[in-house]
Amino acid sequence: MGKRNRLKIIYDILNEIRRHKNSIKPTPLLRYSNLSFQSFSKYFDELIEKELIEEVVDKKDKTVIKLTNKGHEYLKKYKMITSFIDEFDL
Repeated sequence: MGKRNRLKIIYDILNEIRRHKNSIKPTPLLRYSNLSFQSFSKYFDELIEKELIEEVVDKKDKTVIKLTNKGHEYLKKYKMITSFIDEFDL
């Protein structure tokens, strides 16, 4: 298995948030992303900028990361595209 491409890394980050019931603290998300801090920060900033994720203060005054509707849509479309590619063995 080769390196992950950019779209797969974004999918992995967004999927990790979803796996944690759409609420995860930044540090565990960094750990689960399997990226360096520098790489993770670039992706994180881009995902915030493109409104795929948002930072929210929870009931305990802790900052958590959540998917936006756009983030949920990305996950659906990514799965659809990869299913199509797999189906035609591309």
